[in-house]
Amino acid sequence: MNNSDKIYTLAVAGVQRLIPYKAGKPIEELERELGLTQIIKLASNENPLGPGKKALEAIASALPELALYPDGSGFLLKQALADKYAVDDSQITLGNGSNEILELVARAFLTPEHEAVFSQHAFAVYPIVTQAVGATAVVVPALNYGHDLDAMLLAITEKTRLVFIANPNNPTGTLLSQDSLAQFIEALPDTCVCVLDEAYFEFVNDVEAINSIAWLKDHPNLLITRTFSKAYGLAGLRIGYGLSSPQMSDILNRVRQPFNNNSLALVAALAALSDDEHLQQTITVNAQGMQQLVDGFKVLGLEWVPSAGNFVLVDLKQAGLPIYEALLRKGVIVRPVGVYELPNHLRISIGTKIENQLFLKALTDSLADVR
Repeated sequence: MNNSDKIYTLAVAGVQRLIPYKAGKPIEELERELGLTQIIKLASNENPLGPGKKALEAIASALPELALYPDGSGFLLKQALADKYAVDDSQITLGNGSNEILELVARAFLTPEHEAVFSQHAFAVYPIVTQAVGATAVVVPALNYGHDLDAMLLAITEKTRLVFIANPNNPTGTLLSQDSLAQFIEALPDTCVCVLDEAYFEFVNDVEAINSIAWLKDHPNLLITRTFSKAYGLAGLRIGYGLSSPQMSDILNRVRQPFNNNSLALVAALAALSDDEHLQQTITVNAQGMQQLVDGFKVLGLEWVPSAGNFVLVDLKQAGLPIYEALLRKGVIVRPVGVYELPNHLRISIGTKIENQLFLKALTDSLADVR
């Protein structure tokens, strides 16, 4: 080991072994690598319509105030969220994306003596935040690409402090029913915190929608995380929130950094909450795009996992990485999911009608090229 590498031995044990989260390839990176100028990105579940008009106007109005620190409490946004969901503002924790809420809860509740339970094929950040604090990850095998709640309940011991559930799940898009999820939360011991990750809940249709917020009054160990990155098109501003008991929020705010939400994010999120027209347009485009991709997969003889999110997992019946790389050469960025133990699949974010058409043409050509 050379002198430069010795610094790794000084890091805490969990961090030494940690493999960082790898985000979807940026458009600029592919431009640099291949010299392409016509690129579409369907890799990171972003809103293809971008931010709404109200959010953009709010950002423009806030620009002259950038020399000032933002409101560290996020008072106006928390008030608006409290009104929207009929909760008290003391039940809301603001995060730098809902991703930060996941990190805060791990820091607040996990130690090297504790365990976190989550499903196979679930969001990659769950094992990262668990390992970063030295806790033990207990991964429960998936059931039909989604959460096996009965098996997860059996995996909980006196050492379990957190259980992570993504609903809809990323990257598979699977959705749990209200009854099954309610029964699971009811059966949890009060020594275990349930983190219900609902980053994609706006895309769930009304028939399948789950009113998880109603459970908060009876379950002080429940934390619901949501985001403005997906349906509201504000991924670049990094703003999300947690809904919980006041006591849970108080704990999270003790480890939350001051000014973790910048002023542009705060005003954009506040404006986005009232932009029902943009949200509905986003949901409509997503539903139409999902059907467009599914129809395309049928033509190609491919199978897919029915998805309640703004993405779909397609089974290529062969190694996904060569197809992913072939798509890159055609200027299409999607998401390989080998890290999720799904080496024969790709996750495709729903784009605009034109983007979806370009992807399906590129996929058809790439399958022919690789075969």
